Amino acid sequence: MSYINENYLKLEDSYLFSTIAKKVAKYQEENPYKKIIKLGIGDVTRPIVPSVVNAMQKACIEMGNKETFKGYGPEQGYDFLREKIVEFDYKKRKIQIDKDEIFVSDGAKCDTGNIVEIFDAANTVAITDPVYPVYLDTNIMAGRKNIVYLPLTEENNFVPQIPKEKVDIIYLCLPNNPTGTVLKKEELKVWVDYAKQNNSIILFDSAYESFITEEDVPHSIYEIDGAKDVAIEFRSFSKTAGFTGIRCAYAVVPKTLKGYTKNGKQVSINALWNRRQCTKFNGVAYITQKGAEAIYSNEGQKEIKENIKYYLENAKIIREGLQNSGFTVYGGKNAPYIWLKVPKGHTSWSFFDDLLEKAGVVGTPGAGFGKCGEGYFRLTAFGDRENTIEAIQRIELASRQ
Repeated sequence: MSYINENYLKLEDSYLFSTIAKKVAKYQEENPYKKIIKLGIGDVTRPIVPSVVNAMQKACIEMGNKETFKGYGPEQGYDFLREKIVEFDYKKRKIQIDKDEIFVSDGAKCDTGNIVEIFDAANTVAITDPVYPVYLDTNIMAGRKNIVYLPLTEENNFVPQIPKEKVDIIYLCLPNNPTGTVLKKEELKVWVDYAKQNNSIILFDSAYESFITEEDVPHSIYEIDGAKDVAIEFRSFSKTAGFTGIRCAYAVVPKTLKGYTKNGKQVSINALWNRRQCTKFNGVAYITQKGAEAIYSNEGQKEIKENIKYYLENAKIIREGLQNSGFTVYGGKNAPYIWLKVPKGHTSWSFFDDLLEKAGVVGTPGAGFGKCGEGYFRLTAFGDRENTIEAIQRIELASRQ
């Protein structure tokens, strides 16, 4: 008899975005001539910038020549990309990171899900609520039972509070998905200090750091003194450079970061993650990594910053349009997400249905991100400008009906 991993049966019946896709497909089938504007899934709409396209085309030609053909690459990533990451993402911010602390991957979603493998299932994990689903779901899949939720609410300004019980692993996503909110340096320092005092490890997802516009909002957790001793940082090129369909990201695992065996022996987390990657991962494609390298060229930086500026302007349009319509709105200043309170009398899912029916606009119900997400709704700024403007006009009209 083949037994299954019964932890999978503890998950919700359907992944959040799969449920949304099914609802939208059913609605479109019933209304084939109605234009639907999708501001739900955080997928980019701007094309890959020319610098990246040119670099990938050149890499394709290299792969077609015997002299420059590449087979299996290093599981940790090619040095040409890791060195650029060190120089541009960390050294320029006066953060000392070595290239062998960089692990290039095919996505931050994969990394934040896979990282649970190197930690014992008995660890107590702290996860914010609402939260990006992969953090919670992968811990459930792993059979982890000790999960502490950190509520993000209006009452605490969506700032996670230190838990009363001791926790071993802490997930922080900043700028936050789904709320779009951030922590100031002094607020993040509280978590670094807690982790140092309790031998805890912070899993810090900074996939949206390039959207930060305000001062005193850290782009990296390593801007906080001592963070290299307690934190792993995850970054992605998906939203920064439009790589959602190309797949490239990286994790920073400092060599000073330690875990412990049950008899108290210190173990290098960097070494464990390297061992895991070498066993289960064959590395990101050479062509993809050459494209990622081009992001760090002068022209590449200029091009992707224009795209980021474009999405931030969309966020401003959404935020201000909703506020003018009487909605209470958060986020949208340092992140491509807008978090709004649904009107009285609605749940987040009933508001989803109502918005789809009356306005033909798709967002994401807050309840899909956790218990504390109920009563809220997420919209993304990754749409086309024309569609974004039209969507807000439709929502404004629907709100008056």
